[in-house]
Amino acid sequence: MNRIAFLYGAETRRLKKIIHKTRDRDLCRRANAVLLVLKGKTKSEVASLLQAGRSSLNRWLKWYDVAGVDGLKTKGVGRPARQNRDFICGVLKILLKYTPRTLGYQRSRWSTELFALLLNKLCNIQIHSSTIRRWLPKAGIVWRRAAPTLYIQDPDKKEKLAAIREALADNSIDHPVFYQDEVDIHLNPKIGADWGHRGEQRKVATPGQNKKHYLAGALHGQTGQIVYVGGERKTSDLFIELLEKLKGQYRRAKSIRLIVDNYIIHKSKKTQKLLSDNPKFKLLFLPVYSPWHNKIEKLWHALHETITRNHQCKNMDDLLEQVHYFMDTAAPFPGGKHGLKRVYHN
Repeated sequence: MNRIAFLYGAETRRLKKIIHKTRDRDLCRRANAVLLVLKGKTKSEVASLLQAGRSSLNRWLKWYDVAGVDGLKTKGVGRPARQNRDFICGVLKILLKYTPRTLGYQRSRWSTELFALLLNKLCNIQIHSSTIRRWLPKAGIVWRRAAPTLYIQDPDKKEKLAAIREALADNSIDHPVFYQDEVDIHLNPKIGADWGHRGEQRKVATPGQNKKHYLAGALHGQTGQIVYVGGERKTSDLFIELLEKLKGQYRRAKSIRLIVDNYIIHKSKKTQKLLSDNPKFKLLFLPVYSPWHNKIEKLWHALHETITRNHQCKNMDDLLEQVHYFMDTAAPFPGGKHGLKRVYHN
């Protein structure tokens, strides 16, 4: 391809422009090689000057003869995508609306291997399960633990929730509304994840024989203030003690409404007697099996995450000291930055 340069003036000018402006080093090298050949240098001289093989130089010149400068441009690195990822992810999202059993398989949960099998069967797509596992997070599909629920539905659910919303809308100094619930404190620590070095599992010593303590708490639906009591048993007496404490702290309130679950201590004869003697109190029962409507559950979750999970207390007194300090400093909740507070000082 030894040609006279003046016969290809437009081509040489374009090659020079590419060499000066391109950021693609491979394209620059190929264009430079073609330009030198067009200017009359031999292939051996160009190959020696650019430290390129004769076979590579011949291949570049062939590309230039067939497609011009466009033939010298670098193609994409790596193997081109063989599958339409958007289409495959769309199919996976449709499959997630069903369970494997509804499609005739014995598995109760989806697996990437089963996804790959169905893609091959339904769409004639050959794809490996590891590829699907890599694509799933990008499609917004994650591996998460399922939440237990029941088929039982409360027939009065709408009415109960409407009454709760109405009470919260009327929440005031004279008519405060509280979220109420009980929580168990175990001496044996709840085990949770923690940061640590790779390959080293953190050890949490357990006392062996477990002991329990119980708290009954009330979270103000507007101010986030916390009222609580503790006891050795979760009985009606514990709930009544909390009511008496609320009565003392909010003695100027004309009514005190509590959003409670359907636990037996909230409906016992002893509780009903106290409520009849104190008409100021009114209980608003949540729909059955609907704990997510009770915002005090978030307080208990914060208590476990901050204090009881992976704790190192050897006796119940030390643990309760930390629990009481948390409960006394968590208000207003949420927003008290309970997880960032410094340890108490004796």
